[in-house]
Amino acid sequence: MSGIGVVLNPLSRRNLRDPGAMHRLARRLGDHGVVREARSIDELHRVAEDFKRQRIDVLGISGGDGTNHVTITGFLKVYDGMALPHFAFLRGGTMNTVANSVGVPHGRPEGLLGRLIRSYVARASLPLENVERHVMRIGEHYGFLFGCGVVAGFLAEYYRSGEPSPLVAAKTLVRGIGSALTRGEMIQRMAKPFDGEVELGDGTRWERRDYLSVAAGTIDQIGLNFRPFYRFDEQPGHFHMLGIYTTPVGFCRDLPRVWRAEPMRPGKTHEAVAQRAIVRSADGIVRYMIDGDLHESKGDLPIEIGPRVKIIVVR
Repeated sequence: MSGIGVVLNPLSRRNLRDPGAMHRLARRLGDHGVVREARSIDELHRVAEDFKRQRIDVLGISGGDGTNHVTITGFLKVYDGMALPHFAFLRGGTMNTVANSVGVPHGRPEGLLGRLIRSYVARASLPLENVERHVMRIGEHYGFLFGCGVVAGFLAEYYRSGEPSPLVAAKTLVRGIGSALTRGEMIQRMAKPFDGEVELGDGTRWERRDYLSVAAGTIDQIGLNFRPFYRFDEQPGHFHMLGIYTTPVGFCRDLPRVWRAEPMRPGKTHEAVAQRAIVRSADGIVRYMIDGDLHESKGDLPIEIGPRVKIIVVR
């Protein structure tokens, strides 16, 4: 069997508020494929094994950035070098930065699935439109975005601020900027520096110091249309990495440049286009973000370029 397989995360915030989401997706999909829930990593692996046996052509993911990266990680482990299906990000989560960055239209999951089905049926005469992006392997996980320091701190503050949404993210950013300018308590929580160093694959070392953030991406955006990784596609098979060591106020002053996908002014950041890197924390624990999910790693954290995946974009 070929066709479309859809994975839905019933534990995502949006799906918890909408328990009928799976049934609507199943009705919309009809006999073009199958919808499966994955409540745990073990369930996800079983779904991946099932879809692998069925040789599905397209994997639709109903969830946000976190669900996407967890699902991609699970499928990469199960497929173990075999060709992956095309991915279709159906949104359905509170953070959809990757979908926004690659050009997935806005809409509800069932609407996006309907567009996908029509394109899939017509693929013999009009091939499925897709973009290709690498994922990074970050420890044992795969994702498009990595960040520690203020990147992880912003997310922790964002999740603390109430029900996550783009509006809450924007409010959190505005409050953070205000706190930075007044040296308030919030910025001290959000911008706790990352004390560490970075070793790049070519032997270059970024010295041990306090970094506002160490971050990397294989897409340009990091959220709210800010585009710090403007060199993400400069060299095939590389990611863009930043070691930002300016102050919170200095960073805020360069936010318009980040919005316009321009480099920060000299003396504020290290940057490189790399295939691999090792991030080391002075205290031996790296607290970081992958695609909106917060993680923690003991010891050195390796980052390397991962497989190139095809993401369907139905205009």
